[in-house]
Amino acid sequence: MQDQHELYEYARSRTKQKKRLYLHFIVFIVGSIFFYVLNKVLNVGNELTTDWFVWAIVLWAFFWVLHFINVFITKRFMGKEWERKQTEKLVSKQEEQIAKIKKRLEKETNLKAESEFYTEQKRTEPKKSETIKKQTITLIAAIANDNALGKDNDLIWHLPADLKRFKATTSGHHIIMGRNTYESIGKPLPNRTSVIITRNPDYKAEGCLIANSLAEALKIAKNDASPFIIGGAQIYKEAIHYADKLDITEVHHSFEADVYFPEINTAIWQEMGRENFTTDDKNKYEYSFVTYRKK
Repeated sequence: MQDQHELYEYARSRTKQKKRLYLHFIVFIVGSIFFYVLNKVLNVGNELTTDWFVWAIVLWAFFWVLHFINVFITKRFMGKEWERKQTEKLVSKQEEQIAKIKKRLEKETNLKAESEFYTEQKRTEPKKSETIKKQTITLIAAIANDNALGKDNDLIWHLPADLKRFKATTSGHHIIMGRNTYESIGKPLPNRTSVIITRNPDYKAEGCLIANSLAEALKIAKNDASPFIIGGAQIYKEAIHYADKLDITEVHHSFEADVYFPEINTAIWQEMGRENFTTDDKNKYEYSFVTYRKK
């Protein structure tokens, strides 16, 4: 295994370092004796006023001490493992910076989409002499505990009462959704105008209208007094900034999910109505129908 191989290579490297240090020490001892014999026995360098062999031995000892420090301190505490940890710290900091940049870009994208929508609304709004029809943009969703929406591009519960309410509420209106949401449904829903948001300019779906942004989708539905946005999570996250109403089915149960509805900020949204229901033969979870209006 990789970890075992790394441990083996590290142990082998440390063994080689210690062998070299040991050999250096042996050579140092032998060399020191050799210098002493040269001077004291063979009288080499006796004409010099200083004991040259002592300085040679001291200098050599200094280099051996450096070798010792390198093996037992520097390479032990600042070796590959230390380098790996330092690299991981740098990578972690870089990932944090990337996450911040992504968050800022996402915020800028949402602000840009919102700006485009309101610019388009301003450009196309009727003159004062014309009859102005107020449009109510509604997000409709069923969410479980922790704002769970679904998993693997599908619902993770079956609640016939919610499906019945969804049909009754959205019939006769435009329903705006992302491409993944539409493909999870698989077909246009009857008695409704399906508007699909996709970045793919060549995308087509029989019986549906195609938009390349949320602003464009709302422009398509501008003559509908109550268009509904039905998902998915990214569309909800973008649309909640300028929605007027939330129609929420709260499923009082915890599920494993991979997509979530955005947090409903009570400083912005006011609960206008709530109906609570218990389980029955068809609906195996307790649930509530909740309506919010923007303050």
